[in-house]
Amino acid sequence: QVQLVESGGGLVQAGGSLRLSCVSSGRTFSSYAMGWFRQAPGKEREFVAGIRRSGAITYTYNADSVKGRFTISRDNAKNTAYLQMNSLKPEDTAVYYCAAGSSCSAASCYSSSTYQYWGQGTQVTVSS
Repeated sequence: QVQLVESGGGLVQAGGSLRLSCVSSGRTFSSYAMGWFRQAPGKEREFVAGIRRSGAITYTYNADSVKGRFTISRDNAKNTAYLQMNSLKPEDTAVYYCAAGSSCSAASCYSSSTYQYWGQGTQVTVSS
């Protein structure tokens, strides 16, 4: 069983930055694909960013809405995934969720159904 705990959310002005962290309790963290999703009030949960490893190569994926502004990364020694969010906009306001999955492909990393484990979420609010 994997438990995920997010932190780092908060209130920030438009144009500002936040870094979200997701700490995993699993001992096989390095083998998991990790993803960040978000859900705004009245909207469906949507993919934000994902990271997976295939052999010695690490792949990252970003939703078009955050490309060039958000960066996903991981520190396997700390069992932690990160989401660095820069140039934040009011439309980035949402609850952000961390997710872990046993594997994903270039196509499936974008899908919430790929991920078996989810954190409780952390609120990000961007004021205009």
